[in-house]
Amino acid sequence: MNVDFDQTPVVPVIVLDDAKHALPTARALLEGGIKIIEITYRTDAAAESIQHIANELPEMCVGAGTVVTPDQAKSAINNGSQFGLAPGCDPETLAIFEEKSLPFIPGIMTPSDIQKAYALGCTRMKFFPAGAAGGPSMLKSMSAPYLNLGIKFCPTGGVSLENMTDYLSLQQVFAVGGSWIATRDLIQAENWAEITERATKAMDRTKG
Repeated sequence: MNVDFDQTPVVPVIVLDDAKHALPTARALLEGGIKIIEITYRTDAAAESIQHIANELPEMCVGAGTVVTPDQAKSAINNGSQFGLAPGCDPETLAIFEEKSLPFIPGIMTPSDIQKAYALGCTRMKFFPAGAAGGPSMLKSMSAPYLNLGIKFCPTGGVSLENMTDYLSLQQVFAVGGSWIATRDLIQAENWAEITERATKAMDRTKG
């Protein structure tokens, strides 16, 4: 499956404490129209969760987030991850995804970060933490010198239903990421209906 951010420009950032919640969470998002999911390597359940979704829900494009070590990169890929994201830019981790011809989106926060990632061959980057770093106006100003290079960004961190279109309206933004759609609390409470409703609202916003 190709990673089609044009079809689903909203990437839910998911923290799972128990792999049993992986499939119900993914199904709730699919029901709301979201076909991309980022499972973060912030808990021990990440690898198994990715594996469940990759094996049992082929219609969902599953990726790994918070991939900050080469070992996590190998684990994510071995368990079926179709793309990876990180809060920073580590050449060794990037190379592992590149070797498998899988997209990797490194995190940036400064012009120097952008140039480092671009020098490593990346044209898609994660602007993190977007809200704390200055929001849409900061991204617009910082990225302006690089528009001619085709570099695009996925803001994450502080993104919400209320401000997501402020980011998506920028030509240099290809998607937004956020945890508000399927929060840790909603998942632990198994409130799948609320997750579906939030996913639907987010996708409705992308259609104007």
